[in-house]
Amino acid sequence: MAKQLSANDESPRVEVNPDKDAPLKEDIRLLGRLLGDVLRDQEGEEVYAVVETIRQTAVRFRREADAGAAKELDGMLKILTREQTISVVRAFSYFSHLANIAEDQHHIRRRRAHLLAGSAPQQGSVIFALDKLKKAGVKADTVGEFFQQALISPVLTAHPTEVQRKSILDAEHDIARLLAERDLPLTPKEQAANLHLLRARIATLWQTRMLRYSKLTVADEIENALSYYRITFLRELPGLYDDIEADIASHYGERQAVDAPYVQMGSWIGGDRDGNPNVNGSTMEHALTRQATTILDFYLEEAHTLGSELSVSTLMIGCSPELQALADRSPDTSDHRADEPYRRALIGIYARLASTARALGATNILRKEVGHAEPYANAAEFGADLQLLIDSLNANHGAVLVQPRLSTLKRAADIFGFHLASLDMRQSSDIHERVLAELMAKAGAQADYSALDEDAKVALLLSELAQPRLLYSPYISYSAETNSELGVLRAAREIRARYGARAIRNYIISHTETVSDLLEVLLLQKEMGLLRIAEQELDLMVIPLFETIPDLQRAAGIMEAVMAIPLVKALIAKQGQIQEVMLGYSDSNKDGGFLTSNWELYKAETHLVKVFEHAGVKLRLFHGRGGTVGRGGGPSYEAILAQPHGTVNGQIRLTEQGEIIASKFSNKDIGRRNLELLVAATLEASLMPATEDAAQLQQLRQFETIMAEISDRAYKAYRNLVYETPGFTDYFFSATPIAEIAELNLGSRPASRKSTKRIEDLRAIPWGFSWGQCRLLLPGWYGFGSALGAWVADGDQAERLGQLQAMFRQWPFFATLLSNMDMVLAKTDLAIASRYAELVQDKELRERIFNRITEEHANTLTILQSITGATERLAGNPLLARSIQNRFAYLDPLNHLQVELIKRHRALSSEPGKADARVHRGIHLSINGVAAGLRNTG
Repeated sequence: MAKQLSANDESPRVEVNPDKDAPLKEDIRLLGRLLGDVLRDQEGEEVYAVVETIRQTAVRFRREADAGAAKELDGMLKILTREQTISVVRAFSYFSHLANIAEDQHHIRRRRAHLLAGSAPQQGSVIFALDKLKKAGVKADTVGEFFQQALISPVLTAHPTEVQRKSILDAEHDIARLLAERDLPLTPKEQAANLHLLRARIATLWQTRMLRYSKLTVADEIENALSYYRITFLRELPGLYDDIEADIASHYGERQAVDAPYVQMGSWIGGDRDGNPNVNGSTMEHALTRQATTILDFYLEEAHTLGSELSVSTLMIGCSPELQALADRSPDTSDHRADEPYRRALIGIYARLASTARALGATNILRKEVGHAEPYANAAEFGADLQLLIDSLNANHGAVLVQPRLSTLKRAADIFGFHLASLDMRQSSDIHERVLAELMAKAGAQADYSALDEDAKVALLLSELAQPRLLYSPYISYSAETNSELGVLRAAREIRARYGARAIRNYIISHTETVSDLLEVLLLQKEMGLLRIAEQELDLMVIPLFETIPDLQRAAGIMEAVMAIPLVKALIAKQGQIQEVMLGYSDSNKDGGFLTSNWELYKAETHLVKVFEHAGVKLRLFHGRGGTVGRGGGPSYEAILAQPHGTVNGQIRLTEQGEIIASKFSNKDIGRRNLELLVAATLEASLMPATEDAAQLQQLRQFETIMAEISDRAYKAYRNLVYETPGFTDYFFSATPIAEIAELNLGSRPASRKSTKRIEDLRAIPWGFSWGQCRLLLPGWYGFGSALGAWVADGDQAERLGQLQAMFRQWPFFATLLSNMDMVLAKTDLAIASRYAELVQDKELRERIFNRITEEHANTLTILQSITGATERLAGNPLLARSIQNRFAYLDPLNHLQVELIKRHRALSSEPGKADARVHRGIHLSINGVAAGLRNTG
């Protein structure tokens, strides 16, 4: 019998392919060839030849900086017919999508290869984190306590850069599955069948409309998000819990049953009203109905399948009295199953789930139950029934039958309840103020609340909070805005009663600038029965969102003041002595640039830690990270580990936005890995003992002093370009596809807060998205080069450069900052950006602005190389470097085509009645393709 290898065996490991990227290249070639076959078949040989010629010319333009190639490409694109243009754009867009699928499959393949080879645990895995913790002396009890008390919550949000249609996602999911099959040993017949199905699914993609003809609704966004639950979360999250239990047991020699749901899903889709007039109480109710239907469909299917699997007979083995009693309560009275208590119990569970689903809004239960049963009052009752099955099996030689399905179902019940995900509510502080001003004026409490100064507002709000009577009266008429806002709070109360307290438990206040902003939401909750002063019970945690640089600078002071208020103190105590604060990464970046935004976030976090420690309150930070580095994006694992000490503490929430949701969670294996990264990073950041001695603390203070100086310089450089340079706004609106993005039916939220062309009024998301499309990605690096270069030049240059190098080696915050910027610079392409600059008709303006950007780009590359020593981008991440290089040859033509299409569109649009819908469609297709190629643009 062959000897099994253990992790400590000296025997030879499984050989890893020396050319580890060969399978990836093979997959990309295969998918490209199949796409070419489909293109020939669907569009003809001539279009195929055009696509291939454009690709080859674009490669020459990139690799050789060939001016002749640029002219040749330009001439080629100008003579394309409108029909050819659409076909070419679609071809390159779909290739970007297919390359993403191949890369994801290769990540999975490489991970399996490491596991088969018995490689050391990979950074970012829970095993790696446990190894570190055990070596650092962290005990098993401490780890167990962490999991019992932790809350790690990815929060899915819908944003106006989400370009994927669900139909496209479904087809791509099939292609990924078929590609994965090719790694298995297949017979020639099976290989041929696989190839046929791959070609068919790519043909389906080609014949499927990539874009929406009508604007996406909130209901559409809800359905898009729910598809990721079916693909990934419903099974992979419970499975991850089981794996973590096993990892703890293998490291500490004891299995700890962790029954607390430490990873819970969150959502903003249907509850985020800030700047989105399409979200109201009805969308919240619809979101919860669809979420409940999704999770109950899963429970029903799993319960039915378990019923067929657990054919255990009492003629063969006993069962617990509790399980027998559960079976006896089942509506199943068939003599054929009289000796099969598990099946009868599950038939009863299924009947109760079906009644629950109907009670919670489901209208289409595919498999009718055997007989009527009362609905479950809550998910805990459902979980208790499942636990009876588990306990009975464990006590009667059936432990092997618990995994995977029954344990997964029980875990799912604990994690998802009947609500699936907690729906956050969010609204802007100025709207709360207007609503309360109207309520107070009509109740005779205060004629002009908005005119009061801050101290007077706080005093009045505290006085009203102490009053037993309400300001609101059902007999008074209010404005549409007030009725809508109060209706949202009523809906929240009803949703909590129907779906459970975890269905909605957070109220986020955008643009929090004062203490009164928080008290206003407490008073609005009191008005609608969500805050009961006598019992000191608050249903929705009031969470400030600090976004702009001034807001971040005020954050600690506001929280210190609000937590000192006796009422707030009492409410926080009832919340378990924990309070959440949300930090926004987008507006601070648009406001002050990449470096300053990150520094102000770091400072805000360190100040908040001190304030919360002094108040004896546990801080939970909610990171509003976007997809782009310019909006807080970048690898989550490194970002969490780079947080200032004391800011994680077993509690973290973070947003997942735009294309990032698809790139992280549209493949179940990639999704499982991304969920594990969050848990591993939070575990490591929370429990690794601080090793800073006095000298290290002194060095950290020195690093922070330097950072403050260079941040000030970077802020001035960024502001000078974006807000103080005459004509910059005109340059931005001409040299990027921002206007075309605003017209695209991408999301339910408008691209701008106001109908202006002021950068101040533009949402941060389309701001960053536009710079990504033109391949400048300016918000992710501008200001860095001139700031650090000038700081080094202002002193002993060798000494100052040495200090920056030490910061890079020894300070995770600074190292992560530079790593993220390095990734952005790897995706930045001045040659492509120069073609977009040609869209600016004012030559003097074009050259003046683009030359400044080019100069800053050169400065940034120079100082970055001086600090890191790397002459090439992504030298520390060769896998990502190869990934970017692989896709650029297919991404570049899309950018060239987009420029040509924008030229045509703007020329036609300037003449009344001349706009061409097909040109417009081509631009939107190119936007989709570029976003897919860059991946982290949301």
